[in-house]
Amino acid sequence: MLGRRPGRRRHPGGPEVLTQPPDSGSAPAGAGADEGGAGRGAAFFDLDRTLMAGSSAFEFARASYRQGILTRRQLAAGAWANVKFRLQGSTDAGTDAVRAQIFDLMRDVPVRDVMRLGPEVLAGILPRVYPQMLRVAYEHQDAGRPVYIVTAAAHELAEVLAQVLTFDGGLGARSEIADGRYTGRPDGPFTYREGKAEAIRALAAREGIDLAASWAYSDSESDLPMLRVVGHPVAVNPDAELGRVAREEGWQVLRFERLGRRLALAGTAVAAVAIGGAGSLMVGRRRGAPPAPPPSRVRWLR
Repeated sequence: MLGRRPGRRRHPGGPEVLTQPPDSGSAPAGAGADEGGAGRGAAFFDLDRTLMAGSSAFEFARASYRQGILTRRQLAAGAWANVKFRLQGSTDAGTDAVRAQIFDLMRDVPVRDVMRLGPEVLAGILPRVYPQMLRVAYEHQDAGRPVYIVTAAAHELAEVLAQVLTFDGGLGARSEIADGRYTGRPDGPFTYREGKAEAIRALAAREGIDLAASWAYSDSESDLPMLRVVGHPVAVNPDAELGRVAREEGWQVLRFERLGRRLALAGTAVAAVAIGGAGSLMVGRRRGAPPAPPPSRVRWLR
């Protein structure tokens, strides 16, 4: 890809991609560009609204309800938080509150019970994974870079999802375990904001990864520490603040056209259900609901 003019390329069976290489002449993110003798790099992907549409936490909450770990009231609160997250993105205060609530809910829950949620949680997440982002991740792997999920979700979820997607690993929030049960306390830094950058630096030190030759992908301003810890930050469907920073610092931007409109429409529908008190819809399994169609076009921007 080095030295090619900006233009269109088409993946087999995929949407047309419009690429705009940066001024340095290197290929777009994930295109397999040679790092020119630099150390081994890696690629780090935020999960919610970057690798997948919506919030993985909601899928975990819904599965937890069905197994009796969460109450209906707690599930409804999770549904509303998911709507706000999809439409507005995360906030520090909101994330701290969710973190405290989740750790408290998990107190004294057997680890085995949570691990058994895996198949149902994955059944909700996998249809929401963006095929465009999978192609980017696999291009990194084909170029010799390991790829990792980095998320504020549970470390167990990050690892299981990484294995299913054939990624090289996952970094998530760890909970303290004693005698096979969660204690309700964290076990290490929370993988949010600076915590993500801290987890990436620790992994890089263990695995001999050159962060200057690495890539990171996120949609949110909250992930600026993660994006700035690598040499190649990429904003994916960025929120307003991340979009501003990306423009000012000349970062690459990956947008899925019409995504915001689809999320807004979907979020409005879910909000109507939640406000209307149709709890049975949230509890019952949605049968025959097709996965969200992938956007028809992707644009690389500077």
